[in-house]
Amino acid sequence: MKGFRDWVFSQILSKSLVSSTPISVTSSFYDEGNRDEEDNEQGHSSSSVASPTSSASDLSYDSQSNQRISTLPQVSDTEVFQSEDNVNGRWKDNLAKVEHLQIKFFRLLQRLGQSQENLMVPKVLYRIHLATLIRAGEPDLKRVNISSRRARAIAIQQEENGTPQLDFSCRILVVGKTGVGKSATINSIFGQAKTTTDAFRPATNCIQEVVGTVNGLNLTFIDTPGFLPSSMSNVKRNKRIMLSIKRFIRKSPPDIVLYFERLDLMNSANSDLPLLKLMTEVFGTEIWFNTIVVMTHSSSPIPEGPNGYAVNYESYTSHCTNLMQHYIHQAVCDSRLENPVLLVENHPHCPKNIVGERVLPNGLVWRSQLLLFCICTKVLGDVNSILKFQNSVELGPASSARVPSLPHLLSTLLHQRPVSNPSGIDDEVEEILLSDMEEEDEYDTLPSIRILTKSQFEKLSKSQKKDYLDEMDYRETLYLKKQLKEDYRRRKEKLLLNEQQLLNSDNSDDQQAPPEPVLLPDMAVPPSFDSDCPTHRYRCFVADDQWLVRPVLDPQGWDHDVGFDGINLETTTEIKKNVYAMIVGQMNKDKHDFGIQSECSAAYVDPIGPTYSASLDVQSAGKDLICTVRSNTKLRIVKHNITDCGVSLMSFAKKYYVGAKLQDTLLVGNILKFVMNAGLMEGSRQVAYGGSFEAAIRGGDYPVRNDNLSLTATVLSFNKETVLSGSLQADLRLSRSSRATVSANLNSRGMGKICIKTSSSENLQIALVAVFSVLKALSRRRGANYTGKDMRD
Repeated sequence: MKGFRDWVFSQILSKSLVSSTPISVTSSFYDEGNRDEEDNEQGHSSSSVASPTSSASDLSYDSQSNQRISTLPQVSDTEVFQSEDNVNGRWKDNLAKVEHLQIKFFRLLQRLGQSQENLMVPKVLYRIHLATLIRAGEPDLKRVNISSRRARAIAIQQEENGTPQLDFSCRILVVGKTGVGKSATINSIFGQAKTTTDAFRPATNCIQEVVGTVNGLNLTFIDTPGFLPSSMSNVKRNKRIMLSIKRFIRKSPPDIVLYFERLDLMNSANSDLPLLKLMTEVFGTEIWFNTIVVMTHSSSPIPEGPNGYAVNYESYTSHCTNLMQHYIHQAVCDSRLENPVLLVENHPHCPKNIVGERVLPNGLVWRSQLLLFCICTKVLGDVNSILKFQNSVELGPASSARVPSLPHLLSTLLHQRPVSNPSGIDDEVEEILLSDMEEEDEYDTLPSIRILTKSQFEKLSKSQKKDYLDEMDYRETLYLKKQLKEDYRRRKEKLLLNEQQLLNSDNSDDQQAPPEPVLLPDMAVPPSFDSDCPTHRYRCFVADDQWLVRPVLDPQGWDHDVGFDGINLETTTEIKKNVYAMIVGQMNKDKHDFGIQSECSAAYVDPIGPTYSASLDVQSAGKDLICTVRSNTKLRIVKHNITDCGVSLMSFAKKYYVGAKLQDTLLVGNILKFVMNAGLMEGSRQVAYGGSFEAAIRGGDYPVRNDNLSLTATVLSFNKETVLSGSLQADLRLSRSSRATVSANLNSRGMGKICIKTSSSENLQIALVAVFSVLKALSRRRGANYTGKDMRD
């Protein structure tokens, strides 16, 4: 289990706010790969590289990253291990180093004026605590549990005494396009002009190190020349700069990478995706593990929205953050990566607080926030190195060697969606309507009733109000039943009329004129910060009664001018009498990937006999195609009994999966329904068995009022393991103005879920639901605060 715990920790450390995965010199970020390519560029880029300035902070990085642990403060003599072969001693020495790191972390928090209530602080402490627990043995668990509390007390005492001197250094690589404010941000962090800046032309022409101290934190910035905007003519120059940076940082790898971008120029039309992909190609995907995105010019005027009005600052920054993260995901071909984003403003007229620090429009002091992010990333990286956790997360497209889950395939087969009835009504509902068709509509026999106004209704007594509402509810139910019957009758008449027209249409002159095009409802276009949002391009018409073609909207797609990069097609037609075909498909295409999802089915429907159907499903999964062929037969031997049997064959990654099922449905009147099915799925020398039994009770007004209560028992056997589960599903009408849906499930492994949904049109009930939601949110926040305090203690 040690390897599994290591894997869990490496997964946690590579996620979210501050990635703790250190950039290792053994990774492709600093390796000797592409040496020939770098040598070819050497003659063109040697003039743009400055030799690093020698300083005291550089001496601790002349060796490889796994030797940087030796720069930490030494532990006390009583804790130093006696032998290199003493595993216990080595662990205690590593634990002492982690405790020293915690003390430094708490001291830096005090110097930066950051409260320990900051959201990032408990996250960092939790990850350190989890790492030490994974590596600790049984005798050291007590020491691990109290290490954070002791480190906090020691840090307070050392800061009061001023001894020993804080020794904490951090190397930061600064990259980005030219003119985005890299050098200006370095000057703002140090509070003095350390580098040259120019508002009209690039100020940094060579790679240089900028060294300084901020609140006892030794910082070394590697300032680099800016990249040019993405274009075919600038690719070679940008690549030369990147290769120069790669050679420069090979001996002294950075702890953190800051990628700069301008917030006021961030929109969908200004994507530098080719530049991000070039960085990934040169440095490798490992560069993004410890990268923080810095967005400058954060106090610039916000562009207007599509309606011409000003946009909220938080909404605009959130939109730009998501857009930037989306571009990074496309560059690394992996959506699991989450890079923190910081807002920065270096303008001299930026508002400042009483201490003189620049404040953003949202009230945050960006300088201390940036330093906190760097400290957290550096601390977690050092812990990762001390405890020797190896990163097992590899960025990039998912491997094609995936194997589908047999239980999932079996569940899909058992709950396969039936072929739709040509009349557009479910078979069970059709059977109920046919049984009630001969009866006279009770609604037509009712006497007329006077509809009261609101003032007249208020004058009634309580019992009269109840009787009046019950009568209106009863009449509404009968009216809905009548409407449902008439709709079914119209559909049947239309089908008969179409059949008659097909028989009588011997020549083309007798054909009717095509129907007029119908405008489909407008799509729900997400808010855009572009002033010329082309909403009209999302509209489409239906020019045929059988074909429905419409675009697929993707607000994050690469072709923003059009707004969609896919198309959806649906059609249902009658080939000949009682033979129907249906095609549903969707195709998506971007610059690199092509995706398709389609379902083609054909069915022979005998009104008084069996129904035969066959379907072909094609779906893309990466570079592979999933093809599934299904065949189904539905028999009605008895009036209220339906027997269904089917087989399926699926092909994926040169492997085949065969499945079969048998299902029987029994209807007892219009109220009770029993469904029992069983099936198996076989493939890759494995077999999964399963089945279920469902009992449903429907309301007396079904299908007008969809009140139902169902109980389902399921059994699944796979790999010599059997899992039993039960579920409850209820959809009830509590009153005339409210409904409730309850779903619950529990299996033999002790896992389950309960979900309750309510809807109401009464103002008082809506207010009570809102109050309940607020109280629930407050209780969660209170519980989170208690958890954070206990963890810090």
